[in-house]
Amino acid sequence: MLQLKTDALMATPCDEEEDNMAMLCCHGKNGEMFMLSRYPDEEEVELTWDYEPSTLDGLKITLGATTLLVELAAGDADALGGKDRLQITHDTAASELAEVEETLRNILKGTGTFARI
Repeated sequence: MLQLKTDALMATPCDEEEDNMAMLCCHGKNGEMFMLSRYPDEEEVELTWDYEPSTLDGLKITLGATTLLVELAAGDADALGGKDRLQITHDTAASELAEVEETLRNILKGTGTFARI
């Protein structure tokens, strides 16, 4: 399992300037970059890890107060350099977690699974 530490998750549930794309991203303490995005009219989710984009058909995301767990289908492990799980430890303000959740629900709608712990 990959691990990443970040100060905060940055979420945009519906970016009107980007054709209503939903996007979640963060940067790690060591310069890593993670991003999930999806346009409302597309079936696939795009995952970018260390600036390398991949498209996924399904994934599971679990959001907690200080962690975000991203689980990929076995066939999509190449998107994370051969790993099928990424655990992100974050210090996102509790007041911003509702927007993070809304963004993840928009990204995963009809193509993935979302859980809140």
